[in-house]
Amino acid sequence: MYKRLYSNPELVIPNIQPLNFWPGNASRGANLINGNFEYEGMLLENSASPWLAKNVSDAWLAKVLQFDWLQDLRAVGTDGARNRAKDLILIWIKAQESQSQKLSWEPAITGSRLANWIGHREFLTTGSDTAFIRQFNSSIQQQTRYLQHVATLVPPGFDRIQIYKGLILAALTTNKKRLINRWCKHLDREITTQILVDGGHISRSPNILIAFLRHLIDIRAALKDSEEEISEKILNAIDRISPMVRFFRHGDGGLALFNGSNENEGWLIDVILTRSEARGNPINSTPHIGFERLTANRTLLLIDVGNAPPKEFDTTAHAGSLSFEMSVGKERIITNCGAYVGSNDKWVDAQRATAAHSTVIVEDFNSAELLPGGGIGTRPQLVNANRQEADGNLWVNASLLGYRGSKKINHTRRIYLSANGNDIRGEDTITSGDSQKFIARFHMHPTIQASLVRQASSVLMRTPRGSGWRFRVSGGVVSLQESIYLGLAEQVKRSQQIVISSATQNGSGQIKWSLSCIDD
Repeated sequence: MYKRLYSNPELVIPNIQPLNFWPGNASRGANLINGNFEYEGMLLENSASPWLAKNVSDAWLAKVLQFDWLQDLRAVGTDGARNRAKDLILIWIKAQESQSQKLSWEPAITGSRLANWIGHREFLTTGSDTAFIRQFNSSIQQQTRYLQHVATLVPPGFDRIQIYKGLILAALTTNKKRLINRWCKHLDREITTQILVDGGHISRSPNILIAFLRHLIDIRAALKDSEEEISEKILNAIDRISPMVRFFRHGDGGLALFNGSNENEGWLIDVILTRSEARGNPINSTPHIGFERLTANRTLLLIDVGNAPPKEFDTTAHAGSLSFEMSVGKERIITNCGAYVGSNDKWVDAQRATAAHSTVIVEDFNSAELLPGGGIGTRPQLVNANRQEADGNLWVNASLLGYRGSKKINHTRRIYLSANGNDIRGEDTITSGDSQKFIARFHMHPTIQASLVRQASSVLMRTPRGSGWRFRVSGGVVSLQESIYLGLAEQVKRSQQIVISSATQNGSGQIKWSLSCIDD
């Protein structure tokens, strides 16, 4: 944990006021006026100092300490909302003098808080007295000087983007050219490290990718409004990331559930993509981050065929190699389980496990070692794929070499999508040196109704809009079991999963399965 420095910075009045134009939630803002803070599935009622709450998770505290909720109070737009925001800021400033607050001065959290304060400065200072403005500006400079001191000490990771964003906005407010150039150069280096050639983020997380894009859009807007030069790396990154965000969207507008991601709000993703001003369409293959996108008619398949991210960027990584998701139009059918949001570490670990993904698990072991608190330990030696197309029909042949690092166990998955989108076929093959039990799981979206038919040899699936899909299998025993869907933030929904159990014989075992549309 980093300590707070510089208790008495000089007062500086900003010359430029970058604004935060992202839409807030007026309903949530109304609750905040009454002191009700709800994040990460936990509600704190009637609180004047939410950052001093006891028995809450670090993730909950981080949400409060970043001050993202200022946009919700601004969405309310009343004097009462403005006064509530100013009161909370003054209480936080006062608390720094006498209390040590957990997480309050973590660099990434400080960077986000600084950006939010500067971005909402016009809203906060309108009609304010000199005393508030003086304390507000003084705290901004204090936080800025602290970040300047620790910025280069922060280890590699997404946190650096939040830090440099705060520092760039702070430098713009005082028109300090040297500092603007310095922090923009640091940002350029992080873009080179974190954004890969295909536009994906090195963490392989759709959630982190869209957060990165949003930060870059804010920084670009602030530089433009301040008539400062915008680097080619920022502009090119926005142009490359935007098509990749589209790559990860299902027909309902939400994101696919890979590596710690949930659906997000489709309307907000629309706003982000519009403001990116990048028109590129999603590509079909992303060889650098390792995903395949198969589309035919209204059917979409997204397949994870990539290696685990490097250790500095694997905090949100799941053991979901060769998992896939399927949607038809605006209806999700096959999914991963998503990402748990809350303070129960056991739930977090469970959703990162291979069994929480639509793929194969061998002997109840994850395909990669999940480290406590996030990160990947022992991992497959190689995950790769090749793609073929003929007459509109698509195939992906993917392989995982070295399941959980073992040289003896490999998983290959072949998925076919017909040109009309109504026929999907798959083969999962496990090779091993000795006998191994393995299970293929297909988690269904909570809206899907499923039932075993034909003496439990196949599964009939029905979508809310009435279309039907028949799931057939050979090479294993089929069952329907309960599952959990965590694709919606702070919501836990019951769902079902198709489970196919099998085992290798003479060093090899194979399951064949198919999904066919049975009506329109």
